[in-house]
Amino acid sequence: RSSDLVETDVCLEEGTIINRGFFLRITEGRPLITLKLATALDGKIATRFRDSRWITGEAARTHAHRLRAEHDAVLIGSETAIADDPELTCRLPGLEPHTPIRIVLDSRLRISPNSKLIQSAWVFPLWIVTAEGQDREAIETLQRAGAEVIELPAAENGRPDIRDVVTALAARGLTRLLVEGGGGVAGSFIKAGLVDDIVWFRAPKLIGGDGIPALASIGVERISKAPTFSLVETFRAGEDSVETYRRAS
Repeated sequence: RSSDLVETDVCLEEGTIINRGFFLRITEGRPLITLKLATALDGKIATRFRDSRWITGEAARTHAHRLRAEHDAVLIGSETAIADDPELTCRLPGLEPHTPIRIVLDSRLRISPNSKLIQSAWVFPLWIVTAEGQDREAIETLQRAGAEVIELPAAENGRPDIRDVVTALAARGLTRLLVEGGGGVAGSFIKAGLVDDIVWFRAPKLIGGDGIPALASIGVERISKAPTFSLVETFRAGEDSVETYRRAS
């Protein structure tokens, strides 16, 4: 009977988008990766004196905390961990329990045991990704503080290859990873072709050519070879704009 017919592919596109991270972990062995940038209009994240607080306003920062809650993990590099001493938590009422796993790429274990990340490791999970062969005492100190240390083979530059990093994270069950920078980490993910989405918080300010750029060198020599993304959403957050881009297929 016609009433018994089964309709297929209902909300197929919406379902595919929602489950992109799961699909990527199964098909490519990596999580869905979103790069979050907060910059001035000219793409700078800080002045030449590394002053970056605050480029964006309170409304944009509130949205950034919600963005963290939508991901399994949030990742930064050791430079950002040392310079900013962040907590990487969801500091919004009701969202604290949704703080994602916090990950620091720290190939030489430079993070301070007195940092906010280490001091809160027993409360909110913290993973430190480092190169093999680091000092055992330093590793054990971090482990005693509650951090999980993930050791990976070092590439020629002394750091684990970023592809090995995301493979290791996917193997631990992560499906959605938020990368918050800084510029070197952001550039390495872009250069490796691993960024699926970009959420760009843009403040109506100018810092100038002596400021610190959002991306380190990614080796683009020709415009035709530049990574390309499509704008899928834009809205205002106070005086700032928030733009979401998806990697062009």
